[in-house]
Amino acid sequence: MTLAVNEAALPLFTLDDEGWIVEARHVVSPNQDARPDTQCPSLIVIHAISLPPDDFGGPGVEQLFTNTLDPSAHPYYADIWCLRVSAHFFIRRDGELIQFVSTRARAWHAGVSEWKGRSRCNDFSIGIELEGCDTRPFEAAQYSRLSALVRCLKHAFPIEDAVAHSTIAPGRKTDPGPLFDWSCLQDILPCTPD
Repeated sequence: MTLAVNEAALPLFTLDDEGWIVEARHVVSPNQDARPDTQCPSLIVIHAISLPPDDFGGPGVEQLFTNTLDPSAHPYYADIWCLRVSAHFFIRRDGELIQFVSTRARAWHAGVSEWKGRSRCNDFSIGIELEGCDTRPFEAAQYSRLSALVRCLKHAFPIEDAVAHSTIAPGRKTDPGPLFDWSCLQDILPCTPD
């Protein structure tokens, strides 16, 4: 399936001098630090997450990224509540865009990773999480937001590629999964799905 994106209908985003998308809802994550001095974002990593797994719309992802996840709220949370992770952006099923970390800072989204011989992808990437899973298609509103966001980021930074989390962490990660439609980004920049 090829996803048709109406360019005229894409929302416009503004990136301020501090690295925040003005139109996004800002929820600052403590799980971030400075990028190495020589690193500028050149890679976009596409992720998928839902908490609890395969359940959409709840506060779990936001709580995980802000270290406020209650381990007793769901059995799955008992093993992950203590993780210290984040992403720069989270796009909900309805297209809501939430930003947790400035694009000028390093979010903790990629973990042990490598791209084109470079390890530690967090150093030089921007992480975008989509609310989703491996077994259900993503929503048109998410693709629209993602396309507009990637266009904005490509204009601001020397972005060279967009990749799946599973591509930079093979065998360890599967997201964004087989149902992600990479055609939504094909006119913007090179993409490397699984």
